[in-house]
Amino acid sequence: MRVLFLASEVDGLIKTGGLADVARVLPIELQNNDVEVAIMMPCYPQVKALLHPGQEAPEQITMQLGSTHYVYHVHELSPFGVPVYAIDCPEYFNRERPYDDGQHAYADNGERFSFFAMAALQTAQMLNYKPDIVHCNDWHTALAPFFLKSVLRDNSFFADTRSVLTVHNGAYQGNYDLNTIHFAHTFSHFTEEGMYDSYNIINFLKCGVLYADAINAVSPSYAQELLSPLGGHNMSHIFQRRSEALTGILNGCDYGEWNSETDSYLTANYTADDLAGKAVCKKALQQKMGLPPKADVPLFAMVSRFTDQKGFSILVPALERFLESGDAQVAIVGSGEKAITEALERLAAKHPNRLGLFVGYSDALSHQAQAGADYFLMPSIFEPCGLTQMFSLAYGSLPVAREVGGLKDTVIGYTNDNSAAANGITFIDPNPEGMYWALEKAAHLYQDEPEHYRQIQQNAMATRFFWQEATEQYLALYHKLLS
Repeated sequence: MRVLFLASEVDGLIKTGGLADVARVLPIELQNNDVEVAIMMPCYPQVKALLHPGQEAPEQITMQLGSTHYVYHVHELSPFGVPVYAIDCPEYFNRERPYDDGQHAYADNGERFSFFAMAALQTAQMLNYKPDIVHCNDWHTALAPFFLKSVLRDNSFFADTRSVLTVHNGAYQGNYDLNTIHFAHTFSHFTEEGMYDSYNIINFLKCGVLYADAINAVSPSYAQELLSPLGGHNMSHIFQRRSEALTGILNGCDYGEWNSETDSYLTANYTADDLAGKAVCKKALQQKMGLPPKADVPLFAMVSRFTDQKGFSILVPALERFLESGDAQVAIVGSGEKAITEALERLAAKHPNRLGLFVGYSDALSHQAQAGADYFLMPSIFEPCGLTQMFSLAYGSLPVAREVGGLKDTVIGYTNDNSAAANGITFIDPNPEGMYWALEKAAHLYQDEPEHYRQIQQNAMATRFFWQEATEQYLALYHKLLS
């Protein structure tokens, strides 16, 4: 089987979120299962910097679409054993950030990523890489299934090719005016009114959902939520139309990187059988975040983008009440929306000994927060899969999570009679009262029921979500399409 994997970012080359993790690990796992796989992505400056000095690009490639003439190159590299083909069109991709300038999305994103989808398919022909499966990811590559069934419908090279679209986050859909896309004439093939959000505004994700041979979300629960008006991001009617092609496959976790026994970022390593090193990590995290080192109070940590999706609208009011009344500490690491940042800064200034805040991102601090915390906060409004809770489980930091999406599929909430199975604290209602209840329950468990806390911690550290299991489900999906 030959798979062409299209992604706008790949961990180890450029990363802004969980899509990049999947775009690296899944192709590696597919290759380990005797699948021939190649990744295609845009050639950003960060990618070009990894090319060997003097490495020459192949001959110049041209692509003619109507009256529009495109010229680009393709660089091949193999940073982790899987061939990566980086499509080099400086006009579109010679930018330090892949999607925005730090404040606003690029005005030509529609043109950039529609070009990328078509150029990737042309590059496959140029390389004579005839794929059985074209695996697309999110809106950035969602036009590829449409192109395969419209512009390239009579191209014998792709006659037996099937397409898969993975939805990592359905809230981001790619809505663009066709007037901003130079080769918009190719979109005259559109026959589905549903692909348009309004007159002349095309929705890339809708295109992918309507034309892909198979669609999958990154957790079973998120796949079901996409079918509902509440969780479908205003696209539930589109997902319902393709419900027979929709499935959910839970992401795996890279336990090579996230391993408390070997993690080089940690002040001390530890195992489920010997947690002495975790106590050392807790003290180190408290000191790093400007909190008094206290072993007997629960330490809640959070590493997250500061966005509404991650639940800050319910977390901040709950923390205002919780930090006033409870003897607990909170350490938050992240960056994002200005209003959320300012609200957290005010709260940290009001409770300097209880809330430590680091605005920014650090790989080292992210790992240290996972190891040093007693609990890890994930109050998401929606969460397609979530990887952070998988890390926290492995590190014995119990997730305090809302029962939604992938969190619902991975975290078993503690009740009075399920300590043998529970691995975290969960709540349902997306409001400050539900969040506050979960915080209070977690603090009570830590301080008043230490034996139950240790049991649940052991359960958490024994919980595993292996990529091999996810890979087997993707392989089954591929085989189903090809049969």
